[in-house]
Amino acid sequence: MRLQDNINFQRIEEAIGYIRANFKKQPGLDEVAEHVHLSPYHFQRMFSEWAGVSPKKFLQHISTSYAKKLLKDNKATLSEASHEIGLSGTSRLHDLFINIEGMTPAEYKYGGKNLNISYSFADSLFGEIIVASTSKGICYLAFSENKAHSLNELKNQFPNAEFDQHLDMFQQNALFIFTHDWSKLSEIKLHLKGTDFQLKVWETLIKIPEGSLTNYGQIAHSINKPNASRAVGTAIGNNPVAYLIPCHRVIQSNGNIGEYHWGSNRKTAMIGWEAVRSN
Repeated sequence: MRLQDNINFQRIEEAIGYIRANFKKQPGLDEVAEHVHLSPYHFQRMFSEWAGVSPKKFLQHISTSYAKKLLKDNKATLSEASHEIGLSGTSRLHDLFINIEGMTPAEYKYGGKNLNISYSFADSLFGEIIVASTSKGICYLAFSENKAHSLNELKNQFPNAEFDQHLDMFQQNALFIFTHDWSKLSEIKLHLKGTDFQLKVWETLIKIPEGSLTNYGQIAHSINKPNASRAVGTAIGNNPVAYLIPCHRVIQSNGNIGEYHWGSNRKTAMIGWEAVRSN
């Protein structure tokens, strides 16, 4: 992806943040465009090229009322909803081609000892990312604001592993998800370090279809732990693989977008973009 595309997303992210902060005032196109230092014409064109729809229509998708409607209509369990949607269009489910393999107890306990981890940086629709993999699959994916800091965070996850900067097929295939038709992708393999409870929560997140949202309580019920909403929230917050494990599709029960490890404005942009693609 071109550098200019990444800059454009940064402006769009800033615009979304401004709209969210001033939502009650219903800021118009001119006001938002002025905030990101663009003419209304150029802002409208840039936003439409990025999202595929006008700013006005996009914002309808990321509004709180949209989130509340999705929650209200989601009376089925996550697995039932997944089965109902099946393979239709861009709502192809993650669990049809993403497979999680937990690390061995030794790999988990000793911080990745004897693991060789390759990593690379790439641009995505939602900003620069760092992606890393072992010989078994993707072990880390995060949005990056600073390469040195992001690499340090990766190494903190696996303090005893060996690292080299190299783009492999696991990483390349994972990156295709941002631009390619899911039905054309090979299975994406994840090799994750986590407790049994965390892995169970992450596997459940994968079953949330694109364009749909759920909340912490619903996740807790789906894993037969109805009183574990707080623990579920902690597990979601520790998700080591952005987007592929779609923790951005989990919002608060009152319909608010809520926080996100990589920024609530980015989370809002991702939800809105997926909503547009799913219609």
